[in-house]
Amino acid sequence: MKIVLQRAKNAAVSVDAEIKGQIDRGLMLLVGVTHEDTEKDADYLAEKIINLRIFEDENGKMNLSLKDTEGSILSISQFTLYGDTKKGRRPNFMEAAKPDHAKQIYDYFNEKIKTLGVHVQTGVFGAMMDVEFTNDGPVTLIMDSRV
Repeated sequence: MKIVLQRAKNAAVSVDAEIKGQIDRGLMLLVGVTHEDTEKDADYLAEKIINLRIFEDENGKMNLSLKDTEGSILSISQFTLYGDTKKGRRPNFMEAAKPDHAKQIYDYFNEKIKTLGVHVQTGVFGAMMDVEFTNDGPVTLIMDSRV
């Protein structure tokens, strides 16, 4: 799994001008799934993300986690994270998981975060979505379950 994580002051996702998910302070995640990803990959990233110390404490140091700040997550499925642009001018998406597998792992990932006590909002899997958010910092990290 690949995830682009962005600390957000607020975030919202809409489909056909209808808001499907929205959060105040927390994290906006773009989540990509590849063929080999399993629930183990989702477990690893869910635990890592909610415990990353990327929020500022009273001294302005990144010392607090999402759980510490009681923030929320807006999770958006994003198969294009597995786009290969090395050859030609059109990305190759062969590394992106097929929709049935991707949806299963993506849904599991979001449910795992919920079981860890974090509020999660999502977009609509496979839909064309409009995502709006205010990046806080800016703080942006790229995470991969393959180490």
